[in-house]
Amino acid sequence: MIQLKVSTLNAFRETSDPLAVFAFEDGGVSAPGLVPALRKQLVERAKIDAFKGKAGEIARVQASDGGRERSFILVGLGKRRSLKAEGLRKAGGALSRYAKRRFKSIGVLPAGDAQALGEGLLLASYRFAEYLKPEEDAVLAEAVIVAAQGSDKARLEGAARKAGVYADAVCFARDLVNRGPSDKTPEQMGKVAQGLAGSGISVDIISPEEAKKLGMGSYLSVARGSAQPPCFVHLTYKPKGARRKIGLVGKGITFDSGGLSLKPPQSMEDMKCDMAGAAAVLGAFKALASLKLKVEVHGFCAFTYNMPGPDATKPGDVVRAMNGKTIEILNTDAEGRLVLADALVYATKQGLDAMIDAATLTGAAVIALGSKVSAAMTNNPALLNRVVAASKKAGEDLWELPLVPEYLDGIKGNISDLRNISKVRGEAGTIIGGLFLQEFVDGKPWVHLDIAGPAFHGGESDYCPAGGTGVMVRTFLEYLAAV
Repeated sequence: MIQLKVSTLNAFRETSDPLAVFAFEDGGVSAPGLVPALRKQLVERAKIDAFKGKAGEIARVQASDGGRERSFILVGLGKRRSLKAEGLRKAGGALSRYAKRRFKSIGVLPAGDAQALGEGLLLASYRFAEYLKPEEDAVLAEAVIVAAQGSDKARLEGAARKAGVYADAVCFARDLVNRGPSDKTPEQMGKVAQGLAGSGISVDIISPEEAKKLGMGSYLSVARGSAQPPCFVHLTYKPKGARRKIGLVGKGITFDSGGLSLKPPQSMEDMKCDMAGAAAVLGAFKALASLKLKVEVHGFCAFTYNMPGPDATKPGDVVRAMNGKTIEILNTDAEGRLVLADALVYATKQGLDAMIDAATLTGAAVIALGSKVSAAMTNNPALLNRVVAASKKAGEDLWELPLVPEYLDGIKGNISDLRNISKVRGEAGTIIGGLFLQEFVDGKPWVHLDIAGPAFHGGESDYCPAGGTGVMVRTFLEYLAAV
C-alpha cells in the first residue's frame, strides 16, 4: 500500500511531480488554488483526448502552474449534483491505478471529502504479495494531498490520518482472507488475534476443551471432520469512559469443503474466503486503539475448518448448542450457522447493548443481491437503521430482508428443536439463515449481515483488486464511532 502524505500547494510547487485535479461533466475543474485561466486551459487541453469529466475518466496534460511546466492528471467525477463520498473513493481508486506504473509520487488537490478520497487512493494500491516476487514495475510509492491554503493543512492531515487507519484495517482483513487455507489454521488465526493485544485490547482464547465445558456442541460439531483443532477467540476493547458495550461476531470457517455434504470442486476454489466475517472483526479491532473510540467493544471469532474427515458430523446427527437447543444437521454444508449459533449465545452472556454478526452465510444472498450488496436482517429496526447509516457513510451497501415468522416452521425439527436447513428447499435461503440465527440471540438487539457476495471479488473493481475485499470493516468502524 502506498503512503499518504499532506503538503501545502506552495511547497508542492517546488517539486516536479504531477498534480491530480478533479473535473465535473457539468462544472469544469474543481481545483482550489489554481487560477481560473489554468483551470480553463486544463479542460481545453484534455478535450483533445475526448475527456468529458465522466466518473472514472482520466486525461493527462502538460501545463504551467505559474512556476514550472508539469503534468496534470484530470480525473472525472461525473455530474456535480450526483457526487457523494463513494464517488470520491472510486475516483481515488481510478487515479491510484492510473498512476501506479507511471509515477513515483503524485500530488492531489482534493475535491470534497478528503478522507474518502484518501481511502480510495490507498485501498486501490493494495496488493497481496505474500506468495509473489516483488513487483519490479510498481513504481508509485506515495500520494500527497495538497492543501490549497495553509490553514487547510491540519484538517487534511486529520482526514489523511483517519483514511490511513481505515485502509490499514481493511487491508489487514484482505490479507487474512487472501491467505491460503493451509496457512491459516484455526490455531494460527488465534495467534493473529493475540497479536492485536495491547493498547486497551485483551484477547482470550477458548480451547476446544473449554468450549466443550461451555456446551458449544453446535460449533464443535463442525470441527469434528478436521485434523486441526478449532479456536474460539474473544477480543475485548475497554477504554476508560466507554458509554456502551457492543459485540461484533464473525464466522470463521478458514476453509469450507462442505463436510460430508461435499461441495463440487469449482465451488471450493474460493472457500478460503469463508472466514471473511471474522476477518472483518479482526480488521476493526486493529483500528480501535488508533481511533480512540469511547465504546467498549467485544469481538467473537469462531474459527474452524469444515472437512469430511473420519469423525465428521453426519447428516442426521443431532447436536446441542450452548443455550440447550438441539439441532438436527441435515446438510453439513450449512455449517456457518452452526458455529455462529454458539458464538451468538456466548456473546449474549457478556451483557452487551447490541450485537452485529457478519458471515459469508448463504449462496442465496449472492443470487438475490449479487456481488455488491450485503443482506441485512434484524430483530431491532432502530439498531439496523444505525448500521445502515454507517454502511452508507462507508460506501458498503446493505439491503434489508425480512425475518418472515411463517418461514420459521421450515426449520422446526421432528426429533430436535431445530433443523439446520429448511424443509422447503430452494426458498428464501438467506432469510432462513437469519431466522435460524435469531434463535440464539435471546432477544438481544441484533443485526445479521450476510456478506457472501461482497466478501470476495473475482476481478478488480473500483478500489479493490481481485480477492478478499475487507467488506464491513469500515461499516463496523463508522457504526462504533457513532455509538
